[in-house]
Amino acid sequence: MKSRKLLFYTAFAAVITAVGCKKSDPANTGDTGSSGNTGTTGATGSTNNYTIVENFEAGSKIAYAAGNVDLYTGSWTFDDALIGNTDPDIKDGIKSVRLRTGNIHMNFDISGVTTLIVKHAKYGNDANSTWQLLMSTDGGASYAQVGKDINETGKLLVADTFRVTTTGKVRFEIKKTSATVRVNIDDVTFIGTGDPGIALGVPDTPAGGDTTHTSSPTGSRGVTIGADAPPATGDNSNLLLGNPSDALATMAANTNYLLNQGYYVESYNSTRGEPNWVSWHLDAGNCTNATGRLDNFAAFNGLDPTWFAVQSNSYQGSGFDRGHNCPSADRTSSVDANSATFLMTNMIPQAPQNNQHTWEGLETYLRDQVFAGNEVYILMGSYGTGGIGSQGTITNTIAGTNITVPGNVWKVAVILPVGNGDLTRITAQTRVIAVNTPNINTVSADWKTYITSVNNIEAATGYKLFSALPADVQTALKAKVDAGD
Repeated sequence: MKSRKLLFYTAFAAVITAVGCKKSDPANTGDTGSSGNTGTTGATGSTNNYTIVENFEAGSKIAYAAGNVDLYTGSWTFDDALIGNTDPDIKDGIKSVRLRTGNIHMNFDISGVTTLIVKHAKYGNDANSTWQLLMSTDGGASYAQVGKDINETGKLLVADTFRVTTTGKVRFEIKKTSATVRVNIDDVTFIGTGDPGIALGVPDTPAGGDTTHTSSPTGSRGVTIGADAPPATGDNSNLLLGNPSDALATMAANTNYLLNQGYYVESYNSTRGEPNWVSWHLDAGNCTNATGRLDNFAAFNGLDPTWFAVQSNSYQGSGFDRGHNCPSADRTSSVDANSATFLMTNMIPQAPQNNQHTWEGLETYLRDQVFAGNEVYILMGSYGTGGIGSQGTITNTIAGTNITVPGNVWKVAVILPVGNGDLTRITAQTRVIAVNTPNINTVSADWKTYITSVNNIEAATGYKLFSALPADVQTALKAKVDAGD
C-alpha cells in the first residue's frame, strides 16, 4: 500500500527508538573520515519530532548488479552495491552496504528532514576513497550534492552529519566518486519534524510470494523460545482473549490440537494439514527489525509421527503460496522469533494475489498501528474447502489429499493504546477489525473490501471469539463493522 503514512510524535519517542534503531553506536576511535557538516539548520516547523534509522538489516542483495532492495524505510536502488555480512564488512550489527563504484539511492520521498547522519568505513583492507551525499527535491529526476566529499580513510565506523535546509519532500543518494575501492555504509539516520510520509517495515511477502520451492524437503525442526517471546499468561500473551475452538493440548484432539509455539499459539488440524486458527499479540518489541526475513521454511518436528508432516516443498507446483498465518514481519525481534513463523504448521495454501496483496496490505496496516503507539491482539484462520490459485481452477487439496485448500481466509484484530491491564482496558468502544476474504486469485487487493463483523466470522466457523471478555463487551465488539480508516 504505497500511500501508507506514519505520524511520529515526541510522545512516541520510545516506540520509535525500539523499532528503528537497534544498534549501539560504535566507539569513534582510530582513523576517521572527514566531517560532512554543512550549512545551517533550517526552520524546525512542527514541534512533533521523529528519528528513523535505516540499518540495512532487513535487506538481502548478494551481487553488485543493479537492483532494488526492500528495506525498513522503503525501496532502495543498489547500483554496483550489495548488502554484505562477511568478516571484512565493517558493520554495526549483522549487515551493512558494500558500495564499489556506483551508488545507493532511495526510491521514495521523505518529508521534514532536518538532519541526516551516515555511518561509514573502509571495506576490509581496501585503500582510501571518496564518496558524496546527494539530495533530490524532484522525486529523483535530478540530484545536487549536500556538503563536501567524504574521504574514507578509517577501518572503524564513524558518523558524519549533514544538515538539510529544504523543507519539502526529498530523497537521498550516496555515490562513490573514486573507482574500484569499496566502502561500507551503515545506519542512515533521518531526523526531522512533522509527518515523514513514509511507511516503515518490510512487507511480509516478498515479490513472487512464498512460492520458492526445493526439489527435496529442507528437514524438520522445532522452536527455540527466547526471552523476546510474549509471556505465557497475562498481558501481551498470545491467547489472552480466549481459545476460540476450545482446542486441547493433547494429540488425541488431532483436528483441534492446541499447539503453543511461544511466539504464537494455534489450533492445528492434522486432517487438513494446516491451522484452524493462529493467535498472537503484536507490539513494537515484536517487530524491531533485529533480523530480516529468513525464508527457512521447514516441517515441524513436534507433531504425532502418525500425522502427515507438511514439508517445505509440499506446496510445490500447486499454484498456491505458502501463506503465513502469523506473519514473518510480525516477528523480527530475533532469529528464533522469525524462524518460528516459517514452520509449515503456520502455513495455509493461499492464492498468490490474496497472500501477496490483500493480506500483505492488512498486515502492514496493523503494524502501522503498532508503530503509531498501539498494541494489537490478532487472530487469523481459514475454513471451507476449495480455492483458486494461479492455475485458475478450483483446487480442493494439494500434496495428494493431505493438505486442504481453504475456501476462505479471515482475520480479527483488537487494537488498543499501549498500556497495562488489557482485559480491563478492552471495552465496548475498543476498535476491532474483522476481515473475511475468498481464497481466490482474483481477490481485490484492497482488504477494506472484505471488512465484516466478528459475528459473521463466528457464524461461518462455529468458533467463539473473545471468550475471556465480559459478556456485554463481547456482544458490542462482535457486532462492530470497522470503517477501515
